[in-house]
Amino acid sequence: MLEQSPWRESLPFIEATVVPIVLIVFVAWLTVRLGQRLVSRLVEELLDREVSEGTARELSQVEVQKRKDTIKLLAANVLRAFVFLIAGVMILDKLDVNIGPAVAGLGVVGIAVGFGAQSLVRDYFTGVLILIENQFSRGDTVSVAGVSGIVEDFSLRRTTLRDEDGVVHSVPNGEIKVASNRTRVWVGITLDLAFPFGADIDATSRLIDDVVAEMAAEDAWHGVLLEPPRVLGIGRIGSTVTIQVRGRVVAAKEDEAIRELRRRVYGALREAGVTPQGA
Repeated sequence: MLEQSPWRESLPFIEATVVPIVLIVFVAWLTVRLGQRLVSRLVEELLDREVSEGTARELSQVEVQKRKDTIKLLAANVLRAFVFLIAGVMILDKLDVNIGPAVAGLGVVGIAVGFGAQSLVRDYFTGVLILIENQFSRGDTVSVAGVSGIVEDFSLRRTTLRDEDGVVHSVPNGEIKVASNRTRVWVGITLDLAFPFGADIDATSRLIDDVVAEMAAEDAWHGVLLEPPRVLGIGRIGSTVTIQVRGRVVAAKEDEAIRELRRRVYGALREAGVTPQGA
């Protein structure tokens, strides 16, 4: 059957071109799959060692997992692009496409474009440093290049943030000079309360400390209030007297903790007949 037309004319093409292309695609797919598994395993082992021996010992399991996911995703994308590029060149060669002039032309164009692509190179270089130094990961709340929000996506070229209003900001990594991470291990919470001049500050301070102690003793807040908020004393004296309350909480629970603290302090002050004023 294969000796009859049209198989007889098509068989050489199938053997010389189609079969090698299918093999190239299969090997590329297999390489990507195996490479992703290898990368995932290496990332797990390296970060597990860093957690036990290195600089990541202070990170929580959630933060470590976010860092693992970020590195795995970027490494998988780089591996996939590299393998597919090599496979594409090999397929074009099997199709007898002369890519030599194109490659030479791209080299000349690349030199010209290179002078105008310095910012792009800077973006990628900064992205590598951010990744290596673990400045932030997907899911972190950060402030970079004048914008703040949750890191929804991170690549070697740019960082994507979504702010509290739902607006998505795409920030080139080269523009990031300072990265302020608000979800790294712990954050400080602050509560400044202003009272009329002449108020009984000592009694009010004891009342606030009692409220905080009661909150810290509850199971729901155990492990969240790393350093239970306490009254530091008088922060400012003017037409009003300001009491400063400071503490430390798990970074991911900052907003929840400060809202609950305000609610409890407000309720206790209201029951005691004490009315704070604008600070």
